[in-house]
Amino acid sequence: MNQLTFPLQLTFKISTLSNDFVAQDANGSTIAFVRQKMLRLIEEVQVFNNESRTELNYTIRANKWLDFTATYTFTNRAGNETGRLVRKGWSSLWKAHYEIYDEKSQQDLLIREENPWAKVFDSMLGEVPILGFFSGYLFHPSYIVTRPIGTEVVRLTKIPSFFGRKFTIDKLDKFETGEEERVLLGLMMLILLERRRG
Repeated sequence: MNQLTFPLQLTFKISTLSNDFVAQDANGSTIAFVRQKMLRLIEEVQVFNNESRTELNYTIRANKWLDFTATYTFTNRAGNETGRLVRKGWSSLWKAHYEIYDEKSQQDLLIREENPWAKVFDSMLGEVPILGFFSGYLFHPSYIVTRPIGTEVVRLTKIPSFFGRKFTIDKLDKFETGEEERVLLGLMMLILLERRRG
């Protein structure tokens, strides 16, 4: 997943029981197919090269069982850890806050929700019969990825779509070594976690 053409689009599949989505670059080429394994005590996500799942590129696995302070470790196909996503427990209850660490356990990037009210209204309207079908067109939560010094790197935004199943990732700055891989894996896991919250 290096040297990608941005913006990227992530689209959830609604025809399967699994929590799956496809990631495509600006040219419409599939760069990843993400599948969350269902009915597991320890959360696990697999990132394949395409929808046919011919090649497993990454695995993202939680270190705890159903815990909102879990750490999600990124492992490549060679079995090497390439980084991890850490959810900042209590501070994430209202406004999502995550940290991304590199393979040396050094804090690399931060992810924060830009407007938590958008998610609240999106979730509330989604519970209203009939109107809930249109919530995906009205409210658009977004998340900004920054370096610890404050430089904005990418933005993840929910885009208008039926059932709220589409997201876009816009690049805001050049990636430093290793950042692109960690950012994308971190955002893939974040989408699964935050989509479940509403």
